[in-house]
Amino acid sequence: MDFKYCKLEIFIPETHITQLQKALQSVDAGHIGKYDSCMSCSQLISYWRPLDGTDPYIGKAGEISCEREVKVEVTVYTEKVEETIRAIKEVHPYEEPVINALPIYRVSFL
Repeated sequence: MDFKYCKLEIFIPETHITQLQKALQSVDAGHIGKYDSCMSCSQLISYWRPLDGTDPYIGKAGEISCEREVKVEVTVYTEKVEETIRAIKEVHPYEEPVINALPIYRVSFL
């Protein structure tokens, strides 16, 4: 089955929301009908442990980190997922940003 849309989940520090929003706008992510710049943000707490050889934005190698983050959700055309992920990575501060692309079976705005 082909999916016309995907939802991107982007985990990012709240301090970088404005830069992320501009990057998403630059590739027309979050364009729904006659609206653009549509995205949702949820605050959460994330855990991770940087391993040896990493250069973490937050935390120290070998130690578990626990920090507040924001999960940003945005709808994009499936054909623009790769372009959108590249734009996100240009402004994302993490060495290994978590960006999930999930196919959307159906949307309400068609």
